Amino acid sequence: MAIVVSEGAAERRTGPSRAEIALKTITADLTAPERVRRILEQALVFAGASVAAVYTSGGGGDLLCLAESAGVPRTLYGLRESYPLDGRSPAADAHRTGRPVWLGPGELADCPEARRMPARDVHLAALPLRDGAGCLLALSERPGGFDADDRVCLALVAEVVAFPAAAVPVAGEELRAGDFSLAMDTGRVEVGDEILELFRMDRAAFDGRVETLLGRAVPEDLPSLMSVVEADHMSIGDRELEFRVLQPPGPPKWLRLRGRLLPGGDGRPARLVGTVADASALRDEVTDVARVQRLAAALATAGTVRDVSQAVVAALRKPLRADRIALAELEGERLVVTVLDPPEPQSWPALWRLEWRTEWPDASLRAMPTLAAALKEGRARIWPAATDLEPALAGIGPGGLALLPLTAGGRTTGACLIGWDRPHHFGPDERALLTASAGLAGQALMRAHAFDAEHELVAMLQRQLLPRRLPELPGAVAVARYLPATAGLEVGGDWYDVIPLPDHHVALVIGDVQGHSAAAATLMGQMRTALRAYAAEGHPPDVVVSHANRLLLELETDLFVTCCYVDVGMEDGTAWCVRAGHPPPVVRHPDGSTDIAETDGGPPLGVLLRAEFPMTPLRLSPGAVIALTTDGLVESAELDIDTGLARLARRLSASDPAHLGLVADALLGDAHRGDDVALLLMRYDGMAVKPLREGWTVWRVPEASRHARRFTRRTLRAWGVTETAMDAALLVVSELVTNALVHTGGPVRLDITLIGSRLRVAVTDASARTPVKPTDPGWEATGGRGILLVEAMSDAWGTVPVSGGKQVWSELVLRD
Repeated sequence: MAIVVSEGAAERRTGPSRAEIALKTITADLTAPERVRRILEQALVFAGASVAAVYTSGGGGDLLCLAESAGVPRTLYGLRESYPLDGRSPAADAHRTGRPVWLGPGELADCPEARRMPARDVHLAALPLRDGAGCLLALSERPGGFDADDRVCLALVAEVVAFPAAAVPVAGEELRAGDFSLAMDTGRVEVGDEILELFRMDRAAFDGRVETLLGRAVPEDLPSLMSVVEADHMSIGDRELEFRVLQPPGPPKWLRLRGRLLPGGDGRPARLVGTVADASALRDEVTDVARVQRLAAALATAGTVRDVSQAVVAALRKPLRADRIALAELEGERLVVTVLDPPEPQSWPALWRLEWRTEWPDASLRAMPTLAAALKEGRARIWPAATDLEPALAGIGPGGLALLPLTAGGRTTGACLIGWDRPHHFGPDERALLTASAGLAGQALMRAHAFDAEHELVAMLQRQLLPRRLPELPGAVAVARYLPATAGLEVGGDWYDVIPLPDHHVALVIGDVQGHSAAAATLMGQMRTALRAYAAEGHPPDVVVSHANRLLLELETDLFVTCCYVDVGMEDGTAWCVRAGHPPPVVRHPDGSTDIAETDGGPPLGVLLRAEFPMTPLRLSPGAVIALTTDGLVESAELDIDTGLARLARRLSASDPAHLGLVADALLGDAHRGDDVALLLMRYDGMAVKPLREGWTVWRVPEASRHARRFTRRTLRAWGVTETAMDAALLVVSELVTNALVHTGGPVRLDITLIGSRLRVAVTDASARTPVKPTDPGWEATGGRGILLVEAMSDAWGTVPVSGGKQVWSELVLRD
């Protein structure tokens, strides 16, 4: 069995000597910032550092100021721009004592600087520079931190790194051709001849003002440039800035600015000094720190695992000239691939194609033991061409394969595989880019995992709180649509509901909770449940909304809710609308004309305790469509609500109400999606068979049951019901009326409804107590058999709450 030793492993055993050779190859011909940065990159390659920075004791003399850094942007690790020489920090301690400081996660926990660092296992090294010139700081997230070889390598870097004071231009001195010096208090700038040539400006025509140079920049790049030249935003010690300058009549030219801020003192102003060069004339972008910065910026806005993976692919494949790249999450013993580039199956090994299960493949780590061992070790590995690897890996990079374990918080969350078809040489610049990218991607992947889990939880919560399906309505058809926002990943509190009510009434509800968060989704569920409960109690629309307002205030939440509630009577098309800070309904009449309902509205729910919510009548004719929506469809930054409602009315007028689902889809077709959108449509057709209704207030007299039976017999005869069919109904009326009179106080009402052959008898009283059916009444008992008798005679029966009381009802199918 062949024992495969990666190039990376061999490099680790001979790290110091190879690092020394690499350091010697860095010539003194480079500019001071460029040379220092190239030296610091060796700490990334040979010592496994995530970031390396050098601080000098120049300037006012009481501070260690950042001179240069390389690797992951230092701000991700909380490194400062400067450290007081007399303060308590690893950098100051190393500079004062002249001895290296090595701190692991335990020691860092007791260090004040740990409060600025993210919660992770970080190892820190601080080494003094020769001649007391400053300090070298390096940080690593590798398990175990800096071993003996790493420490020797860092000592070499600290020995040769330097930032000569002569390289810093001083006001009044002659500048080199590509240097500049900007006084932060006056905006006066001294520039070399090469910079003026890049800006296409004559020395005689240049007035020495920085604004004159900024005027040649492309307008879109001015914000980033202003962040550099304004002292309040100056923090570019470890960054490069690329921008464009106009070159009529040709295309804009890309320039690269590198600089650092020198603090003032002794009457001298703070100055920004550095260089400006043609970006196209610099070394290959694979070693460009700006590439890492662009990746960091892309990952900062990547919300999902897929976004993170695509950002890494975009940042690495082109500069590395790789033939294929894959990013995968580690789930137990399997690698689940999230992004493949190229995506075609034939571009990847046969084992991967065999396990191509869904859109992306996943593969077991057991099939790739070399990969499993590298992931367990947690270090970047490089296998050159012709390395003996298992087929699942060999097919990815026959000309060379690089593995970047994506680690964060001391554990591996995924892997990035980069392959080349032709033999590929891995230089130190590529290794530095890979190391920095792996650290950034690992942290971003962990954040995306947490965000995906939270977003899925909240989205599932919202799906469960919205209606799974809308009920079938007598004489109407309703459809609803919900679209989450695409700007931002948090779900909102938009909701809709269709509530069947007694006597062929239907409540249409749509609402919107302020904000986008789990709290908004939870409050949405509470308000939907509350409105449904108050409506089921039989309250009129204004009382339902008022009760919901009082409940929201009692919940003591900081969020408010807008709502539109419409109670529609299916028998005659009469509707009552109540609004609480919500857009009004839009009604499409059968002739195609539309109206935006002119309804009075109250304030949003949860704002005022004694708010009034007036009811406004609406009239629906058969064929009319009523549309309720949230403001996400009719309002945006570019669209005011009045214009949006008018547009909705026009589109609704031009639609075909026969296909209500297609109408809803068309109305949502041009939604701005900067906010959640809920849409509820109902087409009122009218009931084909309208019920017959009669009601009577029961008198509290000894003969009340007899009078109720007489009223029922007279009504049923008028409706054409035979004497034989009405016997059961008379018995049920007698029992329900007697129970209400005996066991409750207050008014009692009898309502009779007939639709087809189905008769409904309902007795309403002022008591909220539900009648209890006896389980085993004795033969000698004088009461308790009434409900049993009603149950035996009825095809269905039950009880529902009404405003201030209850209603006991019985349905019978009349048979001759």
